[in-house]
Amino acid sequence: MKLNILERGKNELRAELVGEGHTFCNALQSVLLKDETIERTGYNIPHPLVSQPVLFIRTKGDRDPVEALTDAAKKLKQELEEIEQSFQEAWEDEKRQPHGRSKG
Repeated sequence: MKLNILERGKNELRAELVGEGHTFCNALQSVLLKDETIERTGYNIPHPLVSQPVLFIRTKGDRDPVEALTDAAKKLKQELEEIEQSFQEAWEDEKRQPHGRSKG
């Protein structure tokens, strides 16, 4: 993914997320909304066939919006690693189960 900064102010950031779609943007927005230093965030994809998502972040106080985005990306990565670990553990458990066993 490539990130193009479109606008940057003391507490605001608008950035284009090249090559991404609703799945990634929605997950990133969800993490950002959990941050109490975020005043407002959202994204827009003007047209899915010809435009890239544009992410908007407005922070509170002295919080740097680029730092907030970086922290959110790290948290999202950690959440995905935890999901991957849980999946791997479940898969290993499934492989140890006798075939045809009902789980209900």
